[in-house]
Amino acid sequence: MQNKLLLPILGLATLLFMFIFFLTNPSYEKSLRAKYYYEMGEYKEAYTLANEAFSLDLYNRMASTIMAQSKTSLKYVAYVNDAKKYMKQINEIAAHDSITDADKAKIRLMCNIMIDWYPKLAPSVITDPKLVSEVKKHYNNFEKLLEKVTH
Repeated sequence: MQNKLLLPILGLATLLFMFIFFLTNPSYEKSLRAKYYYEMGEYKEAYTLANEAFSLDLYNRMASTIMAQSKTSLKYVAYVNDAKKYMKQINEIAAHDSITDADKAKIRLMCNIMIDWYPKLAPSVITDPKLVSEVKKHYNNFEKLLEKVTH
């Protein structure tokens, strides 16, 4: 009878020890906070915390993963921000009565920058699908705009 209870108790004690270690280890505590910030869309904060956690423990795979995912997501956020900035500039140019050849060249340049940047983005399985679809939408808009400006 004691043998039947010994193994489950030993297993539970091991799991409890691992859980306590996981929560009290500063590296894993920062990793958990980084994961929270990543899930909330605060990629810069998640990257910072994951980087700190990884520097405390180079074997912390959770920190390594969150750091890599945050870096990828930050690239997506930067793409969206630049796309909005360029679209604002393009809309200001389009508001003029006539668009000069220099303005068209400027628009083509902005479109080419955004179109060339897009393939360098590589989403992973856990990259926010809304963020990925927003980037794709901006990319498609720049492709259509470039087509209109070149013809």
